Amino acid sequence: MGTHPTEEGATGTPSAPPLLEMSGIVKLFPGVKALDGVDLDVVAGEVHCLLGQNGAGKSTLIKVLSGAHQPDEGTISWDGELVRLHTPTAAMRLGIATIYQELDLVNDLTVAQNISLGHEPATLGFDRRRDERDTAAALLLRLGHPEIATTAVVGNLPAAGKQIVSMARALSRDVKLMIMDEPSAVLDQGEVARLFHVIRDLTANGVAVIYISHRLEEIRAIGDRVTVLKDGRTVATGLPAKTTPTADVIRLMTGRTIEYVFPPRSGHAFTGEPLLEVTGISRAREFEDITFSVHPGEVVGLAGLVGSGRSEILETVYGARRFETGSVTIEGKALHAGSVPSAVSAGVGLCPEERKSQALLLDQTVVNNVTLPSLRRFAVGPFLRRHKEAQAATREIETLDVRPADPQRDARTLSGGNQQKVVLARWLLKGCRVLLLDEPTRGVDVGARSELYALIRELATSGVAVLLVSSEVPEVLGLSDRVLVVRDGRIVHDGPAQEIDESDVLGLVMEGSSR
Repeated sequence: MGTHPTEEGATGTPSAPPLLEMSGIVKLFPGVKALDGVDLDVVAGEVHCLLGQNGAGKSTLIKVLSGAHQPDEGTISWDGELVRLHTPTAAMRLGIATIYQELDLVNDLTVAQNISLGHEPATLGFDRRRDERDTAAALLLRLGHPEIATTAVVGNLPAAGKQIVSMARALSRDVKLMIMDEPSAVLDQGEVARLFHVIRDLTANGVAVIYISHRLEEIRAIGDRVTVLKDGRTVATGLPAKTTPTADVIRLMTGRTIEYVFPPRSGHAFTGEPLLEVTGISRAREFEDITFSVHPGEVVGLAGLVGSGRSEILETVYGARRFETGSVTIEGKALHAGSVPSAVSAGVGLCPEERKSQALLLDQTVVNNVTLPSLRRFAVGPFLRRHKEAQAATREIETLDVRPADPQRDARTLSGGNQQKVVLARWLLKGCRVLLLDEPTRGVDVGARSELYALIRELATSGVAVLLVSSEVPEVLGLSDRVLVVRDGRIVHDGPAQEIDESDVLGLVMEGSSR
């Protein structure tokens, strides 16, 4: 690929002049040096992958590049000329488009309106709505999703649909560099394949792509070169994406070798009365006749494609959706359909897929987030015993090793892995007996994943019944005692995790039969 892998600040020499060159980028926040001299160069027509643990500086770097943050030191060159990206508009004028992991769509507008936002087709001050819809439809077709209606309200779309709309909006401009932050996190395998087709189409036409992902198999499939960040510094650049050993990448990201080892299963058979029992529940156009049980100490995984109904099943057990037939019971006591308070009172806790928008109060402290469902414990009449509340929250975040261990820190400032620990701490404090986990390691780096795996197993060992959903089949198989495979809203397999492998699961979810 014309570059030589280099480490610890050395610079590889690209085979063509860089379209983008960032040199010595420093970004300071109160009490934190988020970037400490980052170097990055990107060549037109390449997929340049950016790797690093949560907190390594990836998000800050792309916000500097997109004009959302201003660097305190360092230079940015675009096509050989020094530039200052004072605003996101300045970046977009150069042809830099960013698709953030936390999508910045307007939920109350239609798909077409979101795609054309900021550059609406107009004549004499009047928007040309038909042209807007036609352009949106063409972009959605290019992305392989013509089924998304241009008139649909974005807030009503599933997470995967919103991701597609965000990509279409980026493509609606004259793009020279597209930045994708965890673009596949909410996509199924077919959608990821279509995404890669679009990326290859872009690079074939000279567009550069910066691709951020925690999934190393994606980096190998789509990437050309890799830059690794650690603690706000560039520790390696010019690594060949397809041939650099995984162990080397992990060592650079973490400073140590991490084995992808799941904690051992309990090893005993789960007999007796189940803690959670779901019997014949159905919801029109989502799932039908779902029946399964989870025993105390058991981890049951739901495997299936995005849109198969797996997340909807979790949300229905939690009461966020109302089942139309069937029943959900905890220790034989039926829960009220569509009632979150009923589920929480019975000891059910949910860590949702979108933790930032659905679970956390980002601008509130860790204490406030942890104690949210348990406030009655700290109330005396109309007053809260703040000292007792802080003590209880501190115990839980210390138990889960939330870093930094500052209960007064805003949840927004934590890395993805530590935010997930805060959500877990909430349910530990509440004393939940049934824990529902939807994509528990989404957007979490490899080091924090190992910690979360151990925490989930420890919770199960303590007697909690765990039901989890993950898009990563190895994660479902490695964490679970038993696996349910969901296809088109039906359970097509229910059996011990050690008796099914990844190819079996993929055969079941894609074609309805295993090998």
